[in-house]
Amino acid sequence: MSLRLGLPKGSLQDATFSLFAKAGWNIRVDSRSYQPVVDDASLSITLIRPQELPRYLEDGIIDAGLTGKDWIEDCGADVHEICELAYSKATRNPIRVVLAAGQNDGVESVKDLEGKRIATEYVQLTERYLASHGVNAKVEFSWGACEVKVPALADAIVVNTETGSSLRAHNLRIVDTLLTSTTRFVCNHASWADDVKRGQIENMAMLLTGALRAGELVGLKLNVSESILLRVVDQLPALRKPTVSPLYGDSGFALEIIVEDKTSRDLIPRLKRAGAEGIVEYSLSKVVH
Repeated sequence: MSLRLGLPKGSLQDATFSLFAKAGWNIRVDSRSYQPVVDDASLSITLIRPQELPRYLEDGIIDAGLTGKDWIEDCGADVHEICELAYSKATRNPIRVVLAAGQNDGVESVKDLEGKRIATEYVQLTERYLASHGVNAKVEFSWGACEVKVPALADAIVVNTETGSSLRAHNLRIVDTLLTSTTRFVCNHASWADDVKRGQIENMAMLLTGALRAGELVGLKLNVSESILLRVVDQLPALRKPTVSPLYGDSGFALEIIVEDKTSRDLIPRLKRAGAEGIVEYSLSKVVH
């Protein structure tokens, strides 16, 4: 029996396929198809808008899937969260769901929207937010492109933003943040209670998180003489203690370490100046703790 997996169609699709490829699953899809082909007979994958995915999970139509915490909160869906997968369409930063208004519209807080009109894809989330602040405003569903609706069609919008560039381009500013969201790997409770499906889901979660972690790290190999070994080892910011192996012919040691990718550009010159030789940096596919 195959695991029915829902993956996000739209802006996250390419980033999701790339993550799965790093984790070991190659997924192909025609631009007009919602049914991708994957090199794993135990999986049946359907592309679903992330806004809708929590409902299909809750109803048991799919077993597991990837969607944003924002859409789970908006739907109020009762699903089991397996793990957080901190990636998005442009960066690894979380997105924010924000209330935004025009630069010169005089909206300083949500209180200023009493009796006003708000356009959003997050209707339920926005309504709960307004209720928590005791504000009565008209919330209208928008099929995206909310930024163009202020001020002609709406007084404010509630949208998700990763960098804020689209808001700035439309002369909008953030008034408040409703929540911060990342992608979550989730499943329905029945699938989690099924031993076979749970095993598949847990294996997938392990490999996906390992692939994400690997993207932040690189491996380094280097050779050192015995006289500088301790001095070099003291400088190494490794996940664990470095692997140290004697070189053939008693001519020194080979060291191998895993470091943060962003630190290697400063570390490699320091290691070279300390006397290390044969320094090799290599990329990683998965790092599983």
